[in-house]
Amino acid sequence: MANPNLLNLTSVLGESFITNLTTSTVDLVSNAASSNKLYRVNSIIVANIDTVNAATVDVTFTRAGGVRYIARDVNVPAQSTLILLAKDSAVYLMENDKISGSASASSDLTIIISYDVME
Repeated sequence: MANPNLLNLTSVLGESFITNLTTSTVDLVSNAASSNKLYRVNSIIVANIDTVNAATVDVTFTRAGGVRYIARDVNVPAQSTLILLAKDSAVYLMENDKISGSASASSDLTIIISYDVME
């Protein structure tokens, strides 16, 4: 599993991923096996775009087959934004790690994930 020395990186590229969550759990950011890269997830922001109804969000981190929750059934009120992860508490995705997510209502929650791809 790649774990580049942060002092000897050849590149650091900023990326952002945005999508509307559904009731099915889907992979949002994945670091492929044998990528020889390390991902630093700087922020995860969830916005409820529904004007009336609250919705809940689940976001998971998977490493070596073990799934752990970053957020489990967290309420996001209508027309509000929730910061699940900020740059001061970054998470690293090594090879074959991923972040997945789902919502209690399809297309009510938009998720934005900002991350750096390092090699």
